[in-house]
Amino acid sequence: MKKVMLCLSAVCMIAFMSCKEDATKKIEDTNVVEAAERDATASQFPVIEFDKVEHDFGEIEAKTQVETIFSYKNTGDAPLVITDIKSSCGCTVPKDWSTTPLAAGESGNFTVKFNGSGTNKVSKTITVTANTEKGTETVKITAFVKPDPNAKPAATASPVQAQ
Repeated sequence: MKKVMLCLSAVCMIAFMSCKEDATKKIEDTNVVEAAERDATASQFPVIEFDKVEHDFGEIEAKTQVETIFSYKNTGDAPLVITDIKSSCGCTVPKDWSTTPLAAGESGNFTVKFNGSGTNKVSKTITVTANTEKGTETVKITAFVKPDPNAKPAATASPVQAQ
């Protein structure tokens, strides 16, 4: 049985070794050139450059809706495709961005609405998902949210007296 397995292994090794020579003869120069061009193109990425990476709304009253526009430009070598824009909170809504490819050198923009929720210093991050080398880019909005002057003051608890 050992001799049969040994002979079978030797035949398989000879068969695999003989295929190597045929495979190298099948490589065509045109395929090599196409693969090199494809690899060179695959390393080119769009680069998104924002006019600002942070927008400060300053002081706003609570529940006051504000919005800003972030402009961007594709400074890379390949078309830019923005697939999604999300915020870190539901109180901040990005909208109006183009999903069509943006050629190198072209510009675009999107709007970010903030509903004035929170208190004191508020900071929200907006994540742009695109076909850049990193895959995501971020911008921020900040504001100082003052209390609503029409809001009723919260009831304060009376201190418990020690007995």
